[in-house]
Amino acid sequence: MQRRPSIDPVIWHPPAAPPRTLGRDTPTLPPLRLLHVNGLGPEDVAVDGKGHVITGVDGGRILRLSPDGREIAEIANTGGRPLGIEVLADGALLVCDAYRGLLRIEPEAAEIEILADQVDGAPMQFCKNAAAASDGTIYFTDASRRFGLHNWKADLMEHSGTGRLLRRSPDGVVDVLLDGLQLANGVAITPDETAVVVAETGGFQLTRYWLTGPQAGTSQPLAAGLPGYPWGLSTGSDGLIWVALASPHNRVLDQLSRAHPRLRKIVWALPEQWHPKPVPSIAVLALDPDRGTIVWDLFDFPRQEFLVVTGVREQAGTVYLGSVVTRAIAACRLEDAGQSRPPAPPAPPGSCGRPKYPV
Repeated sequence: MQRRPSIDPVIWHPPAAPPRTLGRDTPTLPPLRLLHVNGLGPEDVAVDGKGHVITGVDGGRILRLSPDGREIAEIANTGGRPLGIEVLADGALLVCDAYRGLLRIEPEAAEIEILADQVDGAPMQFCKNAAAASDGTIYFTDASRRFGLHNWKADLMEHSGTGRLLRRSPDGVVDVLLDGLQLANGVAITPDETAVVVAETGGFQLTRYWLTGPQAGTSQPLAAGLPGYPWGLSTGSDGLIWVALASPHNRVLDQLSRAHPRLRKIVWALPEQWHPKPVPSIAVLALDPDRGTIVWDLFDFPRQEFLVVTGVREQAGTVYLGSVVTRAIAACRLEDAGQSRPPAPPAPPGSCGRPKYPV
């Protein structure tokens, strides 16, 4: 058995969980259609130009599902653990593999090219998610410089902030745009490509890094104090930033974070069944990319066959959900949502409006 790494916790004060504004008997998520996969943990999900659904599962397999989910084909195997997946303009796949780094895959030939597996001569610990700009620049995350895939919970417990937002230029040069991120996760580029947005899972926020304009090269929160842990991000065909919320706040972990670091070290040393765990849920948000206000707030109760949303993709009114703990992708139609689409009132940068998520 792999030895659990030690942690050196940092005291911090998590933002208060937003007040509940919808009762637990009023889910807003449309009815789900399940697309079963022959593997565990389709963490992220993408859709190609023909409507095929693309995902990766434990064991390294990259799968392509027909639009109705009845046909599944293995189109490549990374030999590692694929996480974030994007479809590039030329039909190739951009895959973040937790062990192998940033990959480009030609699905028809099953050819795999390593685009980046180290930064400044040091191997990446935890390649997590990526997004590609129209000029071929790739923005991607190294979730933590302290802990790898199997110890991601250690990063949340320690809260030392070693995640990074990285950029790979078309000439292959990789540089660091942001350091000190709290479990850097999903990445999305705004529709006008003026900024890239990164999810800080351990900080309950989305951070915007400006690519152009007078603020180019600086960052600020796009949405802070989110009602849960943001995981995967994507830019929808509707121009919104879609956010997978893997879990609402864990009250025990929130309390431990404010306490003396020694207490977290003691808890971390206990058997795993005593560690704080994700709170089962199904929840996604869609945010205005300029103001960070919530446009869609969709949630439902966990169900045996699907829970813990870690990836989200909106395409032509259909929302696809990935989950690292299930054997299925879920899909729903926004037109069937149990809520009207609320207006997006003006809000200052960094505000996330008033979420309607039960916590």
